[in-house]
Amino acid sequence: MAYILSIETATDKLSIALHRSGQLLSMKELNEKGVHAEKIMELIDEVLDSVKLQSSDLNAVAVSEGPGSYTGLRIGVSTAKGIAFALNLPLITVNTLQALAYQAKEENEDFRIIAMLDARRMEVYSQVFSNEGSVKRALEAEVLTEGIYQSYLDLGKVCFIGDAVGKASQIILHENAVFLENQVSAESVGWIAWEKYQNKEFADLAYFVPNYLKEFKALQSKKNPLLQ
Repeated sequence: MAYILSIETATDKLSIALHRSGQLLSMKELNEKGVHAEKIMELIDEVLDSVKLQSSDLNAVAVSEGPGSYTGLRIGVSTAKGIAFALNLPLITVNTLQALAYQAKEENEDFRIIAMLDARRMEVYSQVFSNEGSVKRALEAEVLTEGIYQSYLDLGKVCFIGDAVGKASQIILHENAVFLENQVSAESVGWIAWEKYQNKEFADLAYFVPNYLKEFKALQSKKNPLLQ
């Protein structure tokens, strides 16, 4: 039995969860911009108090590693590292987009999941996964353009998930496209963290830094107004 505290701060949502061997025990969230630094420790205390546990009962700390908000990631990672260091706990880091994709997993269907986070203008952070959550295309920062995911859409159903699907749905007009405006949460971070905990996939507490991923790749399309 292992208690894992999970921290998600890559977007405007502040999300804290506690899992016991992969099962969610408690979760607290605030969807308010700019409250991460002020509220993160308060929410951690609330999560632990709700199940009558103390920080000394924890077996590991997990944190969303990015991509995402520069400030949010720094706050989340700094807090997770501080707790792990103080309590001599292993630190588990989770790809933010993989945590998003886990919310759309299906065991018995054949489709692709494209997890995407809003960056700015028509820019997104995106990564492609199978319906079972395995990586099919590496994490990229790119500009949304007409036809950008055509090769996946032509093969069958594609589930787009994340806070960037609102603007993506205005450009990606294909019968195989499904859009889920889910936000990443500490609950799905905790699911992946449990798998990593069992495999002893721990981050280096001293040297780990978030994945800020700033460089964007734009397709050279005449229909992309940002390139004209």
